[in-house]
Amino acid sequence: MRAKADLQLAKWLYCGACCIFIQILLGGITRLTGSGLSITEWQPLLGFLPPMDTAQWNHSFNQYKEIAQFKQVNSHFGLVDYQMIFFWEWLHRNWARMLGLIFIIPFFVFLFTGKIRMKMLIQLTILFLLGSLQAVIGWIMVKSGLNDISIAVNDVKLAIHFITALLLLAYTLWLAFKLSIPPLTLHYAAGLKNLTGFTLILIFLQLFYGGLMAGSKAALAAQTWPDINGHIIPPEFYVTSLRSGTTYLLTVQFIHRTLAYLIAILILLIYKKSIFLKAQQFTTLLRPIPLILVLTQIFLGIMTLLNTLGPSYKFYALIHQGTGILLMAAVLPIFYLSHKKSVCERSL
Repeated sequence: MRAKADLQLAKWLYCGACCIFIQILLGGITRLTGSGLSITEWQPLLGFLPPMDTAQWNHSFNQYKEIAQFKQVNSHFGLVDYQMIFFWEWLHRNWARMLGLIFIIPFFVFLFTGKIRMKMLIQLTILFLLGSLQAVIGWIMVKSGLNDISIAVNDVKLAIHFITALLLLAYTLWLAFKLSIPPLTLHYAAGLKNLTGFTLILIFLQLFYGGLMAGSKAALAAQTWPDINGHIIPPEFYVTSLRSGTTYLLTVQFIHRTLAYLIAILILLIYKKSIFLKAQQFTTLLRPIPLILVLTQIFLGIMTLLNTLGPSYKFYALIHQGTGILLMAAVLPIFYLSHKKSVCERSL
């Protein structure tokens, strides 16, 4: 009976994780379409309704006209143009509201039917707090661009918003693993545990720098590969201050590229060290997935960079982001499987 309840909880959490993944991709579309600043108010409860008539649309549009993004970038917009960018930000926020319901309603059903143990109740409470924090960080990020100076949100705040969403996704998956992966499949492997743990840290760092790349448009500083404007290490590093705009952009891109190569090497080592996964039928397919994803991710990163000014940039950028998230999600269960002793080992 307990196992059945745990499996139901796990399915709920896996469903929530999929919805979080979609929400992050919607955030990417919102950024790529320049839609993030189209709604200048934060109404967590009443904001699910879009403007319902022409007067409300004009009111919303007039608020948008007050910020620098409209004045400096989109001054040519008419109401129809505004409605196009409004849609993506509205959908992004409404998906977040729906996500809250997907977590909250089943939570109370499981709680009142006695399917949630005290330890899991505490962990789920932490999950809800992380979700609420993510919403607040999102508004802080948006607010950083609602002024007479900025034409986009602050790149650091964008990266923080992105990385906290990934932490929320990872934590949700971790709880689902605890409820769904049978204890006998757990294998303690100190070397693999440390390797995958370090790799996960670098992946999160890499994704954070991906957020900085997107927010600062650092790809524009060097649209060449494998070199960086004809150099392995940009000469600007030696002759200008990091406070210089170009140097900052090149630094962000250089770190982002370097981390990608390092992570690829570590993923190859994980593949070699995770041979024990072949002993379990349901984990056999898991082992090569991170290797496939990291190679795909590097290819997509190169294509995104080389097409920065091309018509296919948004497509490559979105798929690049999504593959990076999937890579994190693929390494996480290997870390989970290697960090605990099996039931048999604990009984010895």
